[in-house]
Amino acid sequence: MAGVAVMGQPGSRQRLSDPAAEAGGGGDVLKHSDGAWLRAAAGAEGMRTHLGPVKSELETAHEGLLAGTAGLTALAELGAVRESWERRFESARGECGALAGKLRAVVRAQGEADETVRASFAPVAGGVR
Repeated sequence: MAGVAVMGQPGSRQRLSDPAAEAGGGGDVLKHSDGAWLRAAAGAEGMRTHLGPVKSELETAHEGLLAGTAGLTALAELGAVRESWERRFESARGECGALAGKLRAVVRAQGEADETVRASFAPVAGGVR
């Protein structure tokens, strides 16, 4: 392995020194960034937020819809369909919230792994640059 690059905060970059690479033994570098994970978490959280007002919007859209339609069975079924959609939207909101938390946990785990790897190279490489 020629070197390991560790990217902490979006836009930041750190490189762990590899004596073999410095001696001309190759230039491969392993890179990763938490930026993609954080953007994905923000997207999931944004979707959760976007779905928040759907229930009240459905309520508003259905106000007065059933008035004067006592004999129409198709409209009577509308309430059951609406309740089904409300449950689905709430379920999707919950999933988005859980996904955002899991994606942020990946960032934390990567950071911890980076520190462990960095510390393990220190005695061999003479310290982190």
